[in-house]
Amino acid sequence: MHEESHCINCVRAVAGPQQKFCPDCGQPTPARRIDWGYVGHELEHGVLQMDRGLLYSLKLLMLQPGRLLRDYIEGRRGNQAKPLLLVTLTAAAVVLLGRFVLGEGVVKAVAHADAAAAVEAGSAAARHMARFTAASQSVAGWINANFATFTLLLLPIEAGVRWAVFRRYSRLNYPEWLVISTLLVSQTFVVWMALISLHRWLPQLLQWVALFAVVYCVFSLVQFFQGRPAWQTIWRVLLAELVFAVIGQVLMAVAIFALMVAS
Repeated sequence: MHEESHCINCVRAVAGPQQKFCPDCGQPTPARRIDWGYVGHELEHGVLQMDRGLLYSLKLLMLQPGRLLRDYIEGRRGNQAKPLLLVTLTAAAVVLLGRFVLGEGVVKAVAHADAAAAVEAGSAAARHMARFTAASQSVAGWINANFATFTLLLLPIEAGVRWAVFRRYSRLNYPEWLVISTLLVSQTFVVWMALISLHRWLPQLLQWVALFAVVYCVFSLVQFFQGRPAWQTIWRVLLAELVFAVIGQVLMAVAIFALMVAS
């Protein structure tokens, strides 16, 4: 495609065909023409290798989560998918399943059974309820439309809560808890995908997801902190989950209230 005396990307002189990569920019030299051989090479060394790492990580995440967390924290990461890639892909899968299986977004607006009664009771109450319902639907709509972004925005808060609760229990720093929390959220999304397929028998799907997420989080961190008394890990996990749930509800309430004021 071009002369083999220089890199097509940065124009640095290269040693010839025996030099496989440019020492400056890393571009393969010489640049290979896109043909069926090139497509097969990229499939083998790109997509399939990523899938192997992804499947390996998901398998450990669901069956031996403590081992996965220890391996990543201690540096054995060669066969594992990146946590950010894992959480993004699993979040996207939850959204797609929610759309095609449930026919709706993953988050529902707050519903009130007494909304009709409020409308009949008086115009002021009706207007207030209408504004609340509209704001709730707007917040839920934004979350559904930006679910991956919403998840990533909450991750630093979730990691901070765990770091604060476990601060005297372990020597893990905040960035390490950020990685652990990312993997645990990916785990929750896998559970979510499994439960979506059972939605006909689980009318309160989000509540079941929350329950299984807490159970799996306890299971994972008890494995991770093996050798420590399980009860000491369990109460810290439950405390962190409670604090994070309260923070999440407060943030939702603030968002809804801000939209009501602005409307």
